[in-house]
Amino acid sequence: MTEPTKIDFHHRRISQLSDFSELIEMLFPDNRNQQHAATCIFYELKWAKHMVPNLAHIEKRYDVSRRILQRTRSKLSRLGLLEHISYLNNRYGGQYGWRLSTRFERTLNKLALKCADFRNTETSSREKETMLLDFADARRRIPKYHNQHIPEQKQDGGEAY
Repeated sequence: MTEPTKIDFHHRRISQLSDFSELIEMLFPDNRNQQHAATCIFYELKWAKHMVPNLAHIEKRYDVSRRILQRTRSKLSRLGLLEHISYLNNRYGGQYGWRLSTRFERTLNKLALKCADFRNTETSSREKETMLLDFADARRRIPKYHNQHIPEQKQDGGEAY
């Protein structure tokens, strides 16, 4: 049985996390190269005394290809685990570079609060949720690419290949 290529986000696995390498295994299942690159990025940013202006030194130090490093950095950034600070950002006084971010943590906390709110029957409306259920059923019945067709190519008298 092959592992999924997306994030392996099971509640039992989350409760058993003990270090950042296990978190990275969960974020990059079945891709050892990206797991290695993410571990290197996380380690370098965690123990850097200042912001890291460039991650290119990781390529040479840890033998990671540029493509793997960029793809991994991009995914970590999209998830909110790291962020790039511009030199124009006044909050950091002209410093620029990469640093670990708290956006992922804050977003998961917001998601947990939303899930708790969705379970609460006192703050929700049964009529509204019935209507949302009907919308979901209607959306299921409409084809995904409804009215999105490729127009037929017309011959304009030019050369045909």
